[in-house]
Amino acid sequence: MSTGTFASGRGARSAVRRTPHRLRLRIGAALAAVAVSAPMLAACGSGYEEGVLNVYAPTDGFDYVKQFAATCSKESGGRYRIDAHVLPKEADDQRLQLARRLAGNDRSLDLMLMDVVWTAEFANAGWMVPVPDDVAARVEDENLGGPVETAMWKRPDDPAKRLYAIPIWTNTQLLWYRPDLMKGTPSAKRVAQERAADRGRSSKRKRSPDAKRPESASPAPRTWDEMLADTEVIGREHGVTQILVQAKQYEGLMVWFNSLLESAGGSVLDPDDPSTVTLDDTPEHRAATLKALQVMKSVATADGHDPEITQSDEGTARLGMENGKGAFEINWPFVWASARDNAATGNVDFLNDIVAPYKAMLTDEDDQPTDAQLAPVNRKMRAAFDFATYPGIYADEPAKSTLGGFNLAVASTSRQPDLAFEAGTCLTSKKAQKVYAVEGGTPPTIESLYDDADFKLAYPMGEMIHAQLQDGTAAIRPASPQYQAISTLVTAKLSPVGQWDPEEMVDELAGEVRKAVDGEGIIP
Repeated sequence: MSTGTFASGRGARSAVRRTPHRLRLRIGAALAAVAVSAPMLAACGSGYEEGVLNVYAPTDGFDYVKQFAATCSKESGGRYRIDAHVLPKEADDQRLQLARRLAGNDRSLDLMLMDVVWTAEFANAGWMVPVPDDVAARVEDENLGGPVETAMWKRPDDPAKRLYAIPIWTNTQLLWYRPDLMKGTPSAKRVAQERAADRGRSSKRKRSPDAKRPESASPAPRTWDEMLADTEVIGREHGVTQILVQAKQYEGLMVWFNSLLESAGGSVLDPDDPSTVTLDDTPEHRAATLKALQVMKSVATADGHDPEITQSDEGTARLGMENGKGAFEINWPFVWASARDNAATGNVDFLNDIVAPYKAMLTDEDDQPTDAQLAPVNRKMRAAFDFATYPGIYADEPAKSTLGGFNLAVASTSRQPDLAFEAGTCLTSKKAQKVYAVEGGTPPTIESLYDDADFKLAYPMGEMIHAQLQDGTAAIRPASPQYQAISTLVTAKLSPVGQWDPEEMVDELAGEVRKAVDGEGIIP
């Protein structure tokens, strides 16, 4: 899946100025990426050169990988030079180009940035060198649990699950909403009741006159059912009725389903035995799958739902929110800077007045603002456009949001694997990830960076991103060498979204996943 991750930093801002172009490419079925993939395959990596390491990285984030590759090369003292090569725009084309090179034993391929869902497939094919134990120990200690799990796999000849790649950046979806529309909603009433209860409890205790009062609780819904109820009220009062999601037949639909399923306590496969389908193998698992499907159907068929939901993706959700059609939006953090910058040009009605005083600063192409300069407008925006953690299925159970992002692997074709791991350690270091995060807008996987002052300025939503990347709150897409077939068959069965019976769909989905696991699915 191609995952936009831009937040609010300087690099994020400049990247968002290109957002409409990016989104046109996504919506336009990746025509540009398909066009360039074949010639690039022939042009790059024609041979092996001692001390030269070739890294292949996706278009989104490539400039920052190339930038830090030069830093690593310089700091190596001549031990190596990293040459960066860009992969196609779309994830399927990236995977195809890497697979062709690896299957063709391309000795010029040393390091590769891989979508988090490819680990099992590439490891089983023998295309990745396992991370050395000393490096793996450090990676597992420094990085967040969710991203690390995406890089783990157990091949048939491995005694246990092990690290096959090093996390380089990650991503998680949040709930985006309109606080100015929330008055009188069930969520707002719940928050008011909670505040009243807190005041009652605190009044019975002696309070220091210097004690700081806790910040007001967010009026955002905690569950999908609460969000649907909120939308009914917002629709009556303000005429805004849409919950904007990613639901067309593509990887975004798999991400939505997986997040709901894991939040309900289910999973597609047994994480300890990926040959076992767990959508309907026990009454509890069946109930979780059914609940996830019921939520999808409710969102897709609610009064005033997005009429184009069967064609919705990250771009349509972003535009729908900025155009005032959405009360709520599920999306990646890139939507924050997009709304801010588009409001500066007068294109987001509910934010235009808030952002107007900062127009000159935001539209100055020659002197882009620092993150510190952006902080005041970021704070004020939250009165009309705010963010909250991913909504759950049950109020007393934590929600789980499906991770995106990339890992860095050493290719089995490399003639310099030890040197490649040395360079890979540099490319995924804390110093490197800070560049990717603050300038490039891709959330880091190294946990200590979430306490970094520069990171906090660049990511107003950083604490929520951090919370959702933990072991208990990160939803990992099913780890399987057959993942591409699983995703293809599941999203085909779920499309058009909501136009099916949830009870019947449980069995149909389980059957499709079993076909994929057994090698009977269609592998794109």
